[in-house]
Amino acid sequence: MKHDASVVAAVKARANIAEVVGRYVTLRPVGGRLVGACPFHQETKGSFNVHPDKGFFHCFGCQASGDVIDFYCRINGLEFREGLERLAAEVGVDIGRVKSDPRAAKRKQERDTCLAMHELADRYFRHTLTRPEGAPAREYLARRQVSPEMIERFALGVSPTGWQGLCDVLRRRGFSEDAGVLAGLLSMGKNGRVWDRFRDRLMFPIRDGGGRVIAFGGRIMGDGDPKYLNSAETPIYTKGQHLYGLFEARPHMAKSRRALLTEGYLDVITLHQFGYGEACGVLGTALTPEQTKRLSGFASQVDLVFDGDPPGRKAALRAAQMFLTLGGACRVVPLPDGEDVDSLLHARGRDGFEEWLARAEDGLTFCVRVVRDTYAPKDMAAWAVAFLTGLGDEALRAVFIPRVSAGLGLAEIELRRFLGEAVSRPRRQSGLMAVKRRQALEMSARDAQMLSFAVRRPDYLETLSGQGMAEALSTDAARDFFARLLGGGPDELATRLDTAQTAFWTNAQLEPAMTDEEAASFYQDICVFLHECREGDRRRAMMDALRRAQEQGAHAEVLRLLGELQALSGRGDE
Repeated sequence: MKHDASVVAAVKARANIAEVVGRYVTLRPVGGRLVGACPFHQETKGSFNVHPDKGFFHCFGCQASGDVIDFYCRINGLEFREGLERLAAEVGVDIGRVKSDPRAAKRKQERDTCLAMHELADRYFRHTLTRPEGAPAREYLARRQVSPEMIERFALGVSPTGWQGLCDVLRRRGFSEDAGVLAGLLSMGKNGRVWDRFRDRLMFPIRDGGGRVIAFGGRIMGDGDPKYLNSAETPIYTKGQHLYGLFEARPHMAKSRRALLTEGYLDVITLHQFGYGEACGVLGTALTPEQTKRLSGFASQVDLVFDGDPPGRKAALRAAQMFLTLGGACRVVPLPDGEDVDSLLHARGRDGFEEWLARAEDGLTFCVRVVRDTYAPKDMAAWAVAFLTGLGDEALRAVFIPRVSAGLGLAEIELRRFLGEAVSRPRRQSGLMAVKRRQALEMSARDAQMLSFAVRRPDYLETLSGQGMAEALSTDAARDFFARLLGGGPDELATRLDTAQTAFWTNAQLEPAMTDEEAASFYQDICVFLHECREGDRRRAMMDALRRAQEQGAHAEVLRLLGELQALSGRGDE
């Protein structure tokens, strides 16, 4: 569904992009723009640029870009329509009733109804906890040493033992049984009988990025199966996209840029109770790429605190791989066998837990150790190839290859050969896909941004070349296209470009014209990125030289290179 363009324009006019972005990112003025660390990928330097006067943002690190509505949707994990409506409500724009798309109107009505029912269910479960029928749950929470403050902060409640408690409450408020089933709060049998999905369970509300309850997790307090019962997928809840406690943890993450990721609901709550406000948890399933990306947007360092038993180590291995693949920094905290976060903190306190945090392993070190200790030799090699080929960043792969080969006892030259074969292995494609591939230039999104600028503002071509843009392009196709742009005057350009290059050039020309001020600002951003590329290349070359000097026992050369690296790092921090 598309909203009236006037509504979008009204929201963008009312919503100050600097103020909205500033809620999540610490920004500093640089020239006519604002710069900060990107909330959508791991970085320490400011690749994230906000242009308040033009109303857009872009990041040269991960290529995220757009206007204030795009940012709001992305940072809160919302679809465009929902993000537009929520931002409109925040800034006081009345978008009116949607009449153009009946299907979209129906979906909106379903979502609104589900949210209203979850809000009512949340109040009902919390109220039940305070009543006589909530006494067993209160006793259970006391045994688990959950403080009243945490009960309030995480809005804990209890579902009664009967079959119709919530069902009756929803019916009295005018909600149909079918709506309750659609919302995942009620269950329906084959005979059409409807009953409460959650019965006699401690209830944990699950919130979206805006703090609205969208699902529940229910834990049984005695014997029974399953131990945990989670909401099914509904119009407002998709499994694998949310993290328990992320809404409560986000303000703390914004300050520390750190996250603690664990498995159980009570583990998250206990971490908060002991002062670790950056804690959140997975929701009953294995960690997903969507959850990993979402958490990486808020934290530059993630500590994985999983159980110390074999299933916990397996889960930690998979999670660490996912964060490493994104280029993120992660550590794995090795809990004692038979202990979880909750039991460890209550038994040994914060000081005892800090001792185990101090023993945390670097994510890659942990992965390599677990694979070496538990995999057969053939499986070790297969894991190494799969992990390294999954890295999207070639520079990151170059850093990891020596560590993986050394840690697993694999010859680096052989590992590189296996990787080369895996990367070059042809993939079967349909004829149509093959034709489309030939018609499109192979380049990264970052390459496309810079080359599109070069096409739209050819007056910057020579200066871009002097800044080393050719060396920063990631593919041969991108470098060849840039060389052809430089190869002569504009009049004979058509004779120098092939079909794919001509298509790219045409599409770039169709983009809105850039004013001189916009072009100067964009060029400045490119220069910052190119400078960081050069510094990164120098650092990698020096690291390779340092490794060779260490292998050869050239101590004087090692000291010299270490000094240069330290000086280079110092200049980078200025």
